[in-house]
Amino acid sequence: MLLRHLRYLLAVAEHGNFTRAADALHVSQPTLSQQIRQLEELLQVQLLDRSGRMVRLTDAGSTYLHYVRNALRELEAGRRAIQDIQDLSRGELRIGLTPNFTHYLVGPLMERFNEHYPHIAIQLLEMTQDGIEAALAEDKLELGIAFVDAQGHTRSAEIASRPLFTEKLSLITGTAHRAKPKKLKLSIDNLQGEALALLTGDFATRQHIDRFFKVQGVAPPVAMEANSINAIVEIVRHGKLFTILPDYTVSMYEGLRPLQLEPALPPRTVALLRRKGAYVSAAARAFETLLIETVKDYPLAAA
Repeated sequence: MLLRHLRYLLAVAEHGNFTRAADALHVSQPTLSQQIRQLEELLQVQLLDRSGRMVRLTDAGSTYLHYVRNALRELEAGRRAIQDIQDLSRGELRIGLTPNFTHYLVGPLMERFNEHYPHIAIQLLEMTQDGIEAALAEDKLELGIAFVDAQGHTRSAEIASRPLFTEKLSLITGTAHRAKPKKLKLSIDNLQGEALALLTGDFATRQHIDRFFKVQGVAPPVAMEANSINAIVEIVRHGKLFTILPDYTVSMYEGLRPLQLEPALPPRTVALLRRKGAYVSAAARAFETLLIETVKDYPLAAA
């Protein structure tokens, strides 16, 4: 059995089609079919059901693929371990983060990291909380920056976390808003007479906001939704809507004004995430150290 047999089986299972799998692998379809047949002959079991329009795993194939995924994941970890240069003269690092951090943390953090480790290639991916945890579990990411609950837990039991700082959310409006209260406070009851522009429901921030309003027994007066923080900010800066975003957003953009919502939204704990038991590269260790230093120097509240 060769490693390519395992990769070919995984590709067919993921694509459900020999033609698409062959294209993804850059091999011919006959070659791919032959390699899968060889694997089935070696194991003396049928792994794929080819009788329908879509190629599906048999019961035996589904069971075997579980071990194939684990084996390929460990082999990839071994490859990274071999290539890991302790003096950080080269390397790569894949990091997932929820979008709000790109607006007040990524800039100073990446500037410092690139200054210290210019030969480490960083791939930053904006993702949802669930997407980050799923990618970490599959070793598609090495690190994630997201949230943990009040007990310091992530949603997935496979993910370990290290608290970094506390993020607070504020009610925010544009400085040109028609309502200019003398006291920069607004009760949740009075907010019902206004309109909100909020992030869409797949954002952790929106889910946090919705839980807060549910506990308060009121529905958020949502007039507009967007899947971009930049879009929300522009809508609020130039219009008459309110939004709810991290405090630090106000310092990043002109034309915004924070208001204190009463009662206030509960703060959230930001944490560094990784898969439990995953290999930790020298680049990942260096990034974690620099991240903690940046959090201490940056105007963020310690967790």
